[in-house]
Amino acid sequence: MVWLDEHARTAVLAAEQIGCEVAAIANSLVFDCDGEPLLVMASGAARVDTALIVQTLGAQRIERASAAFVRAATGQAIGGVAPTGHPVRLRALIDPELEAFEEVWAAGGTPDTVMALTYDELVRLTGGTPTRVR
Repeated sequence: MVWLDEHARTAVLAAEQIGCEVAAIANSLVFDCDGEPLLVMASGAARVDTALIVQTLGAQRIERASAAFVRAATGQAIGGVAPTGHPVRLRALIDPELEAFEEVWAAGGTPDTVMALTYDELVRLTGGTPTRVR
């Protein structure tokens, strides 16, 4: 776990402080997918295509979750959601673009903490499914 000098609520801010590419940041994005939380670990350089996720999962609807929904599902605030450590394991999708990096960085549960891990560790810790998200 690394404590940052300042809050890094975006991938760009985190990458600047860590000294890595924005694409090596594993953004923890929580969506409301048919009323259930869905964690998408996306490359910091990616813009998630929710229509693609709906089609891939066979879901009816997906939308960015509210701050209250994220807090209830993860116990953490938007901008610092870790890939693990939630009250219950969330269904998770992992952006395969992150596999290009020897080391990826994810939030550590607060906006001023990050942790380094490998793509394989991210998949294992989250129990996530590698899925194209853009």
